[in-house]
Amino acid sequence: MNEIRPIQWSDGKLWLLDQTRLPLEEVTLELDKCQQAIDAIHDMQVRGAPAIGVTAAYAMAMAAREISATSPDEYMTQLEDAASRVAAARPTAVNLFWAVERMVRLAKSDPDPQNMPERLLAEAQRMYQEDEEINRKMGSMGIELMPDGGAVLTHCNTGALATTGFGTALGVIRAGWEAGKRFQVYNTETRPWLQGARLTSWEFQQLGIPATLLVDSAAGMMMRGGKISCVITGADRIAANGDTANKVGTYMLAVLAKENGIPFYIAAPTSTIDLDLATGDDINIEERPSDEVTHFRGAPTAPEGVPAVNPAFDVTPHQYITGIVSEGGVSRSPYLESLKLAVQSVSLGN
Repeated sequence: MNEIRPIQWSDGKLWLLDQTRLPLEEVTLELDKCQQAIDAIHDMQVRGAPAIGVTAAYAMAMAAREISATSPDEYMTQLEDAASRVAAARPTAVNLFWAVERMVRLAKSDPDPQNMPERLLAEAQRMYQEDEEINRKMGSMGIELMPDGGAVLTHCNTGALATTGFGTALGVIRAGWEAGKRFQVYNTETRPWLQGARLTSWEFQQLGIPATLLVDSAAGMMMRGGKISCVITGADRIAANGDTANKVGTYMLAVLAKENGIPFYIAAPTSTIDLDLATGDDINIEERPSDEVTHFRGAPTAPEGVPAVNPAFDVTPHQYITGIVSEGGVSRSPYLESLKLAVQSVSLGN
């Protein structure tokens, strides 16, 4: 299987595979400034919660070398200002905040400006390596959930493009195939950005896994017709009770799956689990510009002036989720207990 590397650090620069250009073009962005990384996150040139987190870490490393202050207090003031700007790039994915907070915490532990750029860069590179290791472990944890025969449905893009390598939900699918299981794969188109059509279909082709693209609104028909064995998606934020924010349309798939007696799984690293957030009601849902719905790549798809609602995510209540796969294992209801145990097991392992 071809390995996909959407994020790389080389020659003092961050290189990102521009995901707005796929699958028609494979264009790599060359970034050497913090603001460029912030813009790449905001403009969805890099997307997927784990990939956003790692990119944010590199953004902080670049910010550290851009600061000229020699006083530790002034240096930290400017670094924390950069942290606020990075964290504001997208408001829903908790991995973004987790990465920024981890970098700031490291900086505060020894606020010596002289060594700060090297220390933060080393930490960003550690996070890069950790992410793929976590994803591969998550894949092994989820193999048992994949059918041998039947069909799996996934939504949006949760593969290597959404991470530093291997993927989350798509990684579980890949792990099932690598273990010798054979099942049909369906992936939704995922409007309005078409992450499923553009990115997931492209990834499955690169991996050599046969997959069929499915119109978003056909998922219910496929489930009712007995053509789907299970559903697995990623997550951008998971509350302590298991409520999960993911790409808009996930809630609909979960409700349809429960109505049709089909297991619905989430795959996400423990860094996506926010134990400080009691329920999904408090998750800030990003609202994207309406022209992303009324236009595609500059071409109008709706009458001029028509209003459009464009939430990037929705929240799936925990009662619709059969299990949550992380590097800490497969958590099941009651999630208040099982998610806490998953996070604790990973913390103790580190």
